[in-house]
Order: sequence, then C-alpha cells, then structure tokens
Amino acid sequence: MSVPFGQFTTVDRAQGDSNPKYESTFVFVNDYSAVKEEQEDYNPDPSEDLSNLLLKAEAVTGKCYVLTFAPSHNVTLADMSPDEILLVIQSWTQLYSSHLSPWSPLAAKRAPSTIPPQSHIGGESSKKPGQYRYMQIFENKGAAMGCSNPHPHGQVWTTSSLPEEPAQELDQLQKYRRDHTGASLLQDYATLEIERKERVIFENEAFLALCPWWATWPFETMIVSKEHKRALVDFDEGEKRQLAEAIAEVTRRYDNLFETQFPYSMGIHQAPLEGTTDEIEASHFHMHFYPPLLRSATVRKFLVGYEMMAEPQRDITPEQAAARLRGCGGELYRNRSS
Repeated sequence: MSVPFGQFTTVDRAQGDSNPKYESTFVFVNDYSAVKEEQEDYNPDPSEDLSNLLLKAEAVTGKCYVLTFAPSHNVTLADMSPDEILLVIQSWTQLYSSHLSPWSPLAAKRAPSTIPPQSHIGGESSKKPGQYRYMQIFENKGAAMGCSNPHPHGQVWTTSSLPEEPAQELDQLQKYRRDHTGASLLQDYATLEIERKERVIFENEAFLALCPWWATWPFETMIVSKEHKRALVDFDEGEKRQLAEAIAEVTRRYDNLFETQFPYSMGIHQAPLEGTTDEIEASHFHMHFYPPLLRSATVRKFLVGYEMMAEPQRDITPEQAAARLRGCGGELYRNRSS
C-alpha cells in the first residue's frame, strides 16, 4: 500500500544512517557519492613522454546529495501539485545558497539555509573543502534512465570543476553577450519562440516550456525563464511558484503522452557557484528534459550508427513533438475515473 503524500515515513540507509520521519522533501548526503570531499592531488610524471603529452587528468573534489521529493514511494513530479513541487524548488534553492561563493555577484541574494551540507554519520569532513565551482541539480526518472532506487528523487552534485556541458553552454552565452552589447542569448531565444509559438508547449508569466529548435531526443523539452535570471536565487516566491507550475505541466504531459511513467533525465543549468563576473552575468537559468521514448511506452530512440559516428538525426520535428505535448494537458491519466 502506498504512503499518502505528507504521511511520515522512515528509511535505513546503506552507510548506517537513518532518515528521520519527514513530511515533504528531504535532503541527505548520497551514500554512494560519485565524487569525494577529499581527494589526493594528481601529480603526473613530469618527464616528456607521450603519456604526459597526450593524457590529461586532474583531481576533482565535491559533495553529492539526494533529494527525495515526497515521503510516498510512488509520488513523482507528475503526481505532485505546483504547491508540492514548490517545496522541491525551495530545497534546491537552499542547497545552492549554502554552497554559493561569498564573492559571487549572486551572494547578496543568498538567503539563510536550513539545509546544512553535512557529511555522513561521522559528522563534518575532517578536511574543510575549498569553494566548489559548480552545482548540478538533476533527476533520472525510471529504470530506462539508470535510476536504481524506485523512490522518486533527484540528485545534486557539487564539484570543484566546471563540467563540460555547462562549460560549453557558458562559453556561448558569454560570446553572445559580448557580441550583442550585453544581451542574453536565452532571453532573446525565448522571445523568438514566444513570437513563433510553434514549438511552445506551455507558458506562464515567468517561464516558457518548449521543444527546442536543436532538440535531439524525440520529446526533448526545455523550461527557460522569459527574463534574464542567472540562478535559483534570482527568483522571488511568485516566480518559484510559476516554475513549479511549468515543471508540473511538462512532467504531467509526458506521462499522459503514452499513458506511462515517462522516463527522462532532467537537469538545471544556472550560474556557477564561483565564477567571474562575466560568467555569472552571462548565465541564464534553464532546465533540460531528455526523454528516450519515441513511438510508445515501449519503443525508444537509440543514438547509434550514423548518430554516434556523424551527427544526431530527428525522428520527429520539434514542432510535431510540441503539438503532441500541447494536446496532452489536463488531468494526469492515472487519476482519471474509469
């Protein structure tokens, strides 16, 4: 029997910790963190050989968190109301704030956090970590996306380096800002999509949900702030509520499309925790949703052959995908009376 949203639950974890009984969202350090808070420096052999010339590596430290969306083991974002998703967004914001560099231009907007970045049962790390560079917030939904724990949850990785995908985006955002007298690339793109309408799935006053022009996955979606907002801490409570509404709309339409628990990988791209003024000011908050399903709940897209060796190909256009998702609004299919 499922646990209703808001009912207390308790879980014993792999490292010996026990999660307390909680009513809504809950954050804890990942028992199987992909990066460590302490890591030996990497010192390659300085000799002038081919290994030193061609093979580059560096030590990365960080901290990984798990954020459970709700106490119930069967409540996904698609099942949650905007008010319930707002609690998730508030937790994301508190985590981001707790790791934000005090020298960041965003530091003035940092609110006190009630989520201390603590370690496992042994308490704080014996070595005080340096300032982390980036925070990647993401969710893998469903076994098809490698999710090993069926309890709906997201993850948060903080790292001392800037990962490749956000770094490439940030390079282009900075270049556009330099070349267009301070303009925001994604704000201009949102304006274009609002004018065209053909790839828009949903919009409210603050956010736009769309199938982007460059989409690779069949029903790939992006949520982007209409105005230039650098990170979660830039949003007021009304804007966070509208972000929650946009997330609810996208995830519910996904599930309604093939009447299934629609798998995807979702991630937030926003300003680095630490960076130059140019990097922070060029950043623009947005969310990517990468879903694999193509024609049904059991038929998925595979990036193979030509798409691996040359370039990705579209199975359906973003305009066709947006039209289908626009038609999947309304009540979640599994809540409809038979």
